[in-house]
Amino acid sequence: MTDLQNAIRRNVRDALVEDIGAGDLTAQLIDADDIAGATILARDSMVLAGQAWADAVFHELDESIVIDWYIGDGQSAENGDVICKLVGNARALLSGERAALNFLQTLSATATETAAYVKAVAGTKARILDTRKTLPGLRLAQKYAVRMGGGSNHRVGLFDAVLIKENHIKSAGGIKQALQAAQAQSADDILIEIEVESLGELREALDGGAVRVLLDNFSQDELREAVAINAEYGYVAAELEASGNISLETVRAIAETGVDYISTGAITKNIRAADLSMLFRID
Repeated sequence: MTDLQNAIRRNVRDALVEDIGAGDLTAQLIDADDIAGATILARDSMVLAGQAWADAVFHELDESIVIDWYIGDGQSAENGDVICKLVGNARALLSGERAALNFLQTLSATATETAAYVKAVAGTKARILDTRKTLPGLRLAQKYAVRMGGGSNHRVGLFDAVLIKENHIKSAGGIKQALQAAQAQSADDILIEIEVESLGELREALDGGAVRVLLDNFSQDELREAVAINAEYGYVAAELEASGNISLETVRAIAETGVDYISTGAITKNIRAADLSMLFRID
C-alpha cells in the first residue's frame, strides 16, 4: 500500500471518529434497512479533488454503497454540475455526508487555487510548487490536490530533501560549509537546496556547487539579475526558485523573470472551501 493510500485511510478514519464517535444519534431516526439515493452538486466553479477520500468515507461505513462519478479529480466543474451520484444504506449515506464533503471542499479548494496560479504563469517555463504550509494531518492530501490543479510538489517533509535556510547556514559557519556538510551526508538521490537572501549569497551558493537555489523575497529586478548571474555558470548553473510575497497578482511577472520554480504557501493555506452540497432521495 502506498503512502498516499495509507494517508487516505488514516484521514478518513480520523474524520469519522471525530464526527460520529460512538454513533450517529440522528441517523437512528431512519429505518436501518432503508435505501437512499443522493447526488453531490457543485455550487460554484472549481477544479475537483478528493474523490478517493469521499469513496473511502462511504465505504468505511458500508462497502456496498455504489458511487458513480460524473466529474473526476483534476476536472473542472461549474455551479449546478452533478459531481457524483450515490445509492446505498440511508443511515450510512447520512452519517458520511459531512466528512465526505469536508474532504471534497478542502481538497477542491486547493486544486482550484493551484489551477489559478498555473494558468497565470502559462507560457513561461516557471512551475508552481507547494510548500509545507499545509493543514495538519492533510499534508499528502493537499499535495495530491496541488497535482490535480496542475502544480508540482516540493519536498513532502523534513525527511525527503535538504533545504538549507538562514539558521542552518549560521550554525554551519557559512554557505560553503553548509553545502559541503549537506553534500557529505546526503544520498545521491536527495535534493539539496539552499536559500539565499542576496545576489552576493547567490554567487557564494553557485561557487559552492548548489544545484537548486531558493531566492527568498527577491524583488523582480533582483530575480532578473539572479537569472543572468546563474546563466554565467553555464552547464553547472543551478535551478532557481522564487519564494516569498507571491500572490496571484504578482506571480506572472515573477515567472517572466526566467526562474524555474515559484513556491507559494497560498495554494494550501490561503484557500476558500469549495461549495458543494449533497441532496438525498429516500424511496
